[in-house]
Amino acid sequence: STSGNRATFDEEKKDCDDNTAISPSRIQKEWPAVHRWSLDKLINDPDLSERGFKCGEDDDGYTIRMKLRYFIEYLQHNKDDSPLYIFDATFDEDKFAKRLLEDYTVPDYFSEDLFGLIGESKRPPYRWFLVGPCRSGTTVHIDPLGTSAWNTLLFGVKRWVLFPPHVPKSVVKGRKLILPGEDDEAIHYFTTILPRIKRRAATSGGKGDYSNFECYEFTQYPGETVFVPHGWWHAVMNVTHTVGVTQNYCSKRNFDEVWLQTRSGRKKMACSWLRKLQEHYPDLARRAKALNRRDRFVMWEDDPEAQRRYRKKMADKERKKREKREQKEKERARKKEKWGDHRTTERRKETHS
Repeated sequence: STSGNRATFDEEKKDCDDNTAISPSRIQKEWPAVHRWSLDKLINDPDLSERGFKCGEDDDGYTIRMKLRYFIEYLQHNKDDSPLYIFDATFDEDKFAKRLLEDYTVPDYFSEDLFGLIGESKRPPYRWFLVGPCRSGTTVHIDPLGTSAWNTLLFGVKRWVLFPPHVPKSVVKGRKLILPGEDDEAIHYFTTILPRIKRRAATSGGKGDYSNFECYEFTQYPGETVFVPHGWWHAVMNVTHTVGVTQNYCSKRNFDEVWLQTRSGRKKMACSWLRKLQEHYPDLARRAKALNRRDRFVMWEDDPEAQRRYRKKMADKERKKREKREQKEKERARKKEKWGDHRTTERRKETHS
């Protein structure tokens, strides 16, 4: 493993083309967020403190939202093993919370954003406002649709681990090393599973799944930006309470991988994107069509059978949601009726006594 990789950002940018480097770098000190995003400032911010931010999901997959001032109070007193974590991608839709966009600018290295051609309302989620308690974090994962990412920390300290794309998923996840009853939450991954992975790699002799094993670990401090190339596995743990911002993006450097994943993962959007590329980046549109011909891939709008499957999938999804709502309404009605019967029985006892 490599610890504390501190290559300069110029070197990092050069190495980005080969998809081989990750390193922290200082951001511009003139960001308003540097002065506005401390916990004390946020909890007293009139535009933000009363706004609800996504901090998790319930067992049914529904979003849990909490007002920022309540979340910061929770953060300051929580002792959870796996705390809630504000990871909000919709703040720009709130007329007050969207002020956060005025507090930072995309670093010059990452200014190219080809998904921007599609428009804000149609593109996938790509930027997140982050507020994390100590011990919270993200489990090891690869960012979606072949995108790369940058992550800037404004407050607190984070611990990172990254694995190059050639390291097998089974190794990164530590699947053969997790004991029954254990989870892969960030705190457990960093304190228990990751050390097991590194010990196994050290004793493997570089054979089997651990051949050419690499992992990069470092600590991120306030004012530093981390670049994560597309296809790299990564996990993050908040060593202290933290506040930050992250964005995923597609540039010419990672276009091929993004196109391959988008055309099948976001079929309708890919059709719109291709038309925009034809207008603004004809060279990339030609490249996308060449990849389609190579793979004999048929775009969604040219495939009636795919459209039929999509409509059926959406209808089934809507039916399941409707059935779930109806089931919940029936359960509430039963509870209400049961409580009513209970109170009626109590009143009768009181009357007879």
